[in-house]
Amino acid sequence: MVKEILKPQTMVYPVPAVMVSCGNFPDTCNIITIAWTGTVCSDPPMCYISVRPERYSHGLISKNMDFVINYSSPELLEATDWCGVNSGRNVDKFKEMKLTPVASTIVKSPMIAESPVSVECVVKSIQHLGVHDLFLAEIVSISVDSRLVNPQTGNFSLIDAHPLAYAQHHYHLLGEVVGRYGFMAKK
Repeated sequence: MVKEILKPQTMVYPVPAVMVSCGNFPDTCNIITIAWTGTVCSDPPMCYISVRPERYSHGLISKNMDFVINYSSPELLEATDWCGVNSGRNVDKFKEMKLTPVASTIVKSPMIAESPVSVECVVKSIQHLGVHDLFLAEIVSISVDSRLVNPQTGNFSLIDAHPLAYAQHHYHLLGEVVGRYGFMAKK
């Protein structure tokens, strides 16, 4: 195998394409589309998002010290993209995209009712990285569409939520399952 050398760039792909809601429900609600997000710890459950300081949502998150990660899906693709290229300073994204802000169970920021999964997060620290600030947060509550929970087992099916991924300026759906964690240990 011959490899080409590329200049350093954001090359850890794919990443989730999510809509992060922030602000005080019901007064100042906003949505920002985020691809720089992920898990950083399992106990306590923690995650991060990275946001440019000049973004309207940066100020809302910094003020409230919370946000909600709302998973996107094919049905929310247009809203996901639109919320990523328009500023909440100039437009009510919930109204324009016909999305419903609903009170979260713990944080001040609203959930998006149409999202199959909403992850409530409390910011623990803000790290200035360069052109983005990283909001390190503890996951304090998760709300999922009840149709995605097996009534017999109580298991949640993320794959049935059809979450969107983002890679190199394109949105993708997750593909087929090709293995299960630890399957090699059983051989």
